[in-house]
Amino acid sequence: MRRLLTLVLLIGCTLAAAPTMARAEVAWRTWDAGLAAAQSAHRPVLVDVYTDWCGWCRRMDADVYSRADVAGYLASHFVTVRLNAESEAAIRYKNQRYSGRSLAAEFDVSGYPTTIFLTSTGEHLVNVPGYVAADRFLLLLRFIGDGHMDRGETWDAYVKSTKAGQKL
Repeated sequence: MRRLLTLVLLIGCTLAAAPTMARAEVAWRTWDAGLAAAQSAHRPVLVDVYTDWCGWCRRMDADVYSRADVAGYLASHFVTVRLNAESEAAIRYKNQRYSGRSLAAEFDVSGYPTTIFLTSTGEHLVNVPGYVAADRFLLLLRFIGDGHMDRGETWDAYVKSTKAGQKL
């Protein structure tokens, strides 16, 4: 009995002392609603291009988008949109009608996940293909969200100039 009590106390203390990572949720919008919100809020758009079968897309959700620091930065600097690259649902972009599939093709998406960045008016900035680890992704968000890209700073120069970049 004494061993059981010691074991229970040990497990309880270990769990209490274990660090917890705050989990957060990103407020995803549909394509049409997101572009309208971006224009009225004057914020750039982050588009998460995914498919239902994509394992790396699910990992981005679990490891990157669920982090409180990433979700918080997205909420304060971007309008976030999800685009299913296999959807046939009708959406509009630049006065043309697309499906999710045809719009992904229009942006030259060839793998998943792909993160697309747009200006607040919907102009294409850049595609970032593949899974990006959370710390590097947050650095990328700051590069675009804080206007470094708009000011003509290169990604390499930005990474070198940041303290966080030196840790990558």
